[in-house]
Amino acid sequence: MKLLLISLTLLLCFSFQFADAQDKPLRIIMIGAHPDDCDIKGGGTAALFVSMGHEVKFVSVTNGDAGHMEMGGGMLAKRRKAETEEVARRLGVTYDVLDNHDGELLATLPIRMDIIRLIREWDADVVISHRTNDYHPDHRYTAILVQDAAYMVGVPNVAADVPPLKKNPVFLYFQDNFQKPNPFSADISVDITSVIDKKIDAMDAHVSQFYEWLPWIGGYADEVPEGTEERKAWLRDKRWSSVSPAAKPALEKWYGASKASQVKYAESFEICEYGSRPTEQDIKRLFPMLGK
Repeated sequence: MKLLLISLTLLLCFSFQFADAQDKPLRIIMIGAHPDDCDIKGGGTAALFVSMGHEVKFVSVTNGDAGHMEMGGGMLAKRRKAETEEVARRLGVTYDVLDNHDGELLATLPIRMDIIRLIREWDADVVISHRTNDYHPDHRYTAILVQDAAYMVGVPNVAADVPPLKKNPVFLYFQDNFQKPNPFSADISVDITSVIDKKIDAMDAHVSQFYEWLPWIGGYADEVPEGTEERKAWLRDKRWSSVSPAAKPALEKWYGASKASQVKYAESFEICEYGSRPTEQDIKRLFPMLGK
């Protein structure tokens, strides 16, 4: 009888510990080169995580002080920081902006140490960033910085002022359309149809970018509407016209063919080999919205 009671006690303790582990909020960190990159590539997924009670941090590795046709330097950096603060309010995320010049980013050791510290301090379960083959040098070097941090986040003698992570997070890439030297491969696709308005609302906060700078540099400034709701509708149609072909196989895998056929908007991610190698069960745990 005594042995039975001990066994039951141990079983209950294990059950409570397992429940605590399951109930603990996931901690996601998305690291972009500029103060709008995370919003563009992962804003919908972030909104879903937040709605499920999980914690999301966006990081911009540069301060965005070159991304405009009429203003720049400290004035623009201040404006773009204010835009990220509004995004944080609208999405329910934390948003950090590092003080590195836009268009001048390099994969230096000090910035790598900053990235290592940020990932550790956030106690990240999942880290998402750019791939290295990209049109923008800031995107490429951000990708290298995050890749170079992937193993080091667990090494105690590197950035020793912040305790190392006990387990390497899962590192993922944002989706892009570049084909050479290797195309993006969607390992995870998230249905963001239910939160597309939330994502567009977050992007709408970056007035300097989506209604001024990007239309100007892209040659379509005359398309930008005047009214707030008209702008949001235009932004949604301009940026998210349909589900990309690359996303469809992963949507079918995680949601089933029937549900996948109804998805209007999706965000996709590729697994980086430098972090933990997740099983399908790991992915379902780390992305609890899959299949819902």
